[in-house]
Amino acid sequence: MRRKLVVGNWKLNGSLSENKVLIASLLKNLNTIQTTDFAICVPYTYLFQAQALLTGTNIFWGAQNVSQFRDGAHTSSISAHMIADFDCSFAIIGHSERRALSNESNQKAAKRFARVVNAGITPIYCVGETAEERAEGLAENVVKNQILAITYGLDESTFEYAKQVDMVIAYEPVWAIGNGRTASPQQAQDMHAFIRDLIAKIDADFSKRVRIIYGGSVTPDNALALLSMPDIDGGLIGRCSLIAEEFSQICHLAS
Repeated sequence: MRRKLVVGNWKLNGSLSENKVLIASLLKNLNTIQTTDFAICVPYTYLFQAQALLTGTNIFWGAQNVSQFRDGAHTSSISAHMIADFDCSFAIIGHSERRALSNESNQKAAKRFARVVNAGITPIYCVGETAEERAEGLAENVVKNQILAITYGLDESTFEYAKQVDMVIAYEPVWAIGNGRTASPQQAQDMHAFIRDLIAKIDADFSKRVRIIYGGSVTPDNALALLSMPDIDGGLIGRCSLIAEEFSQICHLAS
């Protein structure tokens, strides 16, 4: 049985003082739960703080992206090996906001995915369609192409290593991010099952254990219905991850 995974994506939020209070509250609320995995993905500048406060606890930490390059003349970029210095367990790759704001293509996202895998970090690879793509009946094709970018778009050894570091796929319908809209539990389940079937065509055994989590305005009010679906293995939480009580409630529901 796959362990549930709940990941908080802090996005462009936080300060040293605010983070300290939030993390302390999360530790207090979640320290007795051993059946579910929890993580927070923080801005690069706070990775050192997350490492200092969370080492030895049941909450993992990670980054929100990495460069597609390992090193070199790429001013302002942060590499996967750099975040590995902070013992990151996870890195979010291909988030819809990165795809939109930075015109990040499937191919660039796949390169970032490979950098994370080769650094021994678990990638949380995001896929999802826009409202227009869903309305036009293209949702499955869009997600399929995003999945194929890492399954067939990378060399076989990289994908094999991705399985060893327990890669995670996050389905985040773009039309349900940050606006209060949420895919219905059945809509989310249908896409999660579709993704699992795609993976099964490449590796049937791995498809049974790969964790596919849902991201799209998850709240304490809808979390239980979503997380009860058979192919939804957790959540990628945005706004509610900044509110200790709400994030903790979602985590308790997951467990």
